[in-house]
Amino acid sequence: MDRLFSLTENGTTPRRELMAGLTTFLAMAYIIVVNPRILAAAGIDPGAAFVATCLAAAIGCALMGLLANFPIALAPGMGVNAYFAFAVVGQAGASWQVALGAVFLSGVIFLFVSLAGFREWLINGIPLSLKLGIAAGIGLLLGLIGLQNLGMVVDHPATLVTLGNLGSPPVLIGSAGFILIAALSARRVPGAIIIGVLVTALAGIPLGLTRFEGFVAAPPSIAPTLLQMDLAGAFSLAMASVVFTFFVADLLNNAGTLIATTHRAGLMRPDGSVPRLGRALVADSGGAMIGAALGTSPTVSYIESAAGIQAGGRTGLTALTVGALFLLALFFSPVATAIPAFATAPALVFVACLMAESLKDLDWGDMTEYLPAILGAMAMPFTFSIGTGIGIAFTAYALIKLAAGRPGEVHGAVWVLAILSALQLALS
Repeated sequence: MDRLFSLTENGTTPRRELMAGLTTFLAMAYIIVVNPRILAAAGIDPGAAFVATCLAAAIGCALMGLLANFPIALAPGMGVNAYFAFAVVGQAGASWQVALGAVFLSGVIFLFVSLAGFREWLINGIPLSLKLGIAAGIGLLLGLIGLQNLGMVVDHPATLVTLGNLGSPPVLIGSAGFILIAALSARRVPGAIIIGVLVTALAGIPLGLTRFEGFVAAPPSIAPTLLQMDLAGAFSLAMASVVFTFFVADLLNNAGTLIATTHRAGLMRPDGSVPRLGRALVADSGGAMIGAALGTSPTVSYIESAAGIQAGGRTGLTALTVGALFLLALFFSPVATAIPAFATAPALVFVACLMAESLKDLDWGDMTEYLPAILGAMAMPFTFSIGTGIGIAFTAYALIKLAAGRPGEVHGAVWVLAILSALQLALS
């Protein structure tokens, strides 16, 4: 084990790595109950989505641990799962099988880019301001979905959205659940989000809002989603922008998480580069492809891995531990599939608030940097589309820099992405 994971070299022990894995799992276990709920909105069987979520996470963690030896866990990502269910399937009208095909194709492109050596050019070429704005925008969209599921925000014919019935039991219980999650997180309680979700769901039992039918059972069948992706449908021109959006979202999410977590773990080189970055990105892209084949939205690196790193995790043994715990979670399907929308809504809103924090790092002294980032962030919730927000952000960045007489500040990768984004917006 020491030779495989270089434990001594990284100044860690098996016990420390196992505890770090448990810490990371508790921090991200909410995805087990939240992801099936979101994918169900796309018409995917909740039981199959639950199994696909656990298996995709377990396999992704194993790939990261064994290929890159990083203490970084993977699972179906928040934000992109909402884009999958509500924008691609709900708004654009694609079938969930075609959407899974688009996820698989984006993973193939990501793998090619990683193996061909283009990844550093793309990652380094995207300015920090756009990375921050896109992360915040995904969070804002996630927050809107959470508030809708909670019932706090409802539609209105004149103003598009308005305040819901604050006196309804789901809104009251869900709001209390959000406060509980925030309080536990502020006190640094491990597993704050999953605790908040479960307590909120339990509070709905006396009112008949939550109906548990046991806690432990054999895993549901994954047959409804296994290998159901429609690659032929995903190859259509209409899905090109969707594949592009999944690719860009995966690229930014994984690159940002890898940079942030390896820096916190002390694994980053003095020049700021990340060792074994290629292997880590191959693990990410492989996880996305396998997740699509199983029947779930894109699998990404989780920033919650920072919790395990804070607990001492330094190697891939931490990631393998997380993967093993996701496999164990397969036997708790009655709990995951019984959690109502108002109970998972506080988790969505809380994660949205965390993601919006990235805006504080924008360069507020240069409007050619922060204006495109803010435009993209605003566009995501207001158009209910991550893809539209990304397209607006890249296009605006290139055009504003050009109009300001500073085209030399635009990296070649941004010009490429801006042109593709403009074409995407023109064809949408």
